[in-house]
Amino acid sequence: VQLQASGGGLVQAGGSLRLSCAASGRTVSNYVMDWFRQAPGREREFVAAITWSGGTPYYADSAKGRFTISRDNANKTVYLQMNSLKLEDTAVYYCAATYLNIRRRSDDVDYWGQGTQVTVSS
Repeated sequence: VQLQASGGGLVQAGGSLRLSCAASGRTVSNYVMDWFRQAPGREREFVAAITWSGGTPYYADSAKGRFTISRDNANKTVYLQMNSLKLEDTAVYYCAATYLNIRRRSDDVDYWGQGTQVTVSS
């Protein structure tokens, strides 16, 4: 499985960004797609997850109500729409794939994409 993330950038507090993750590989449909993030000096943390089959997405408490994860099965792309961004959302965001189940722990991730920087300014 290969993952290619894009869409990061600089945005003012209260603004929006949409991240994309293009997934490829013969077995990608067997994986739950995740977004994690890592702020400077902090551990990598779970943000959101979605399955290709259309089950209920999962969100970290920090993302609920502001972020929406979605998928495009035809193009094997996962999105993270981030609204009402806060300064504390500043981090490198990583697309990830976890085999079969939603686990929400970075140690359980099977594949990582490269990170994309999101910077929220005041």
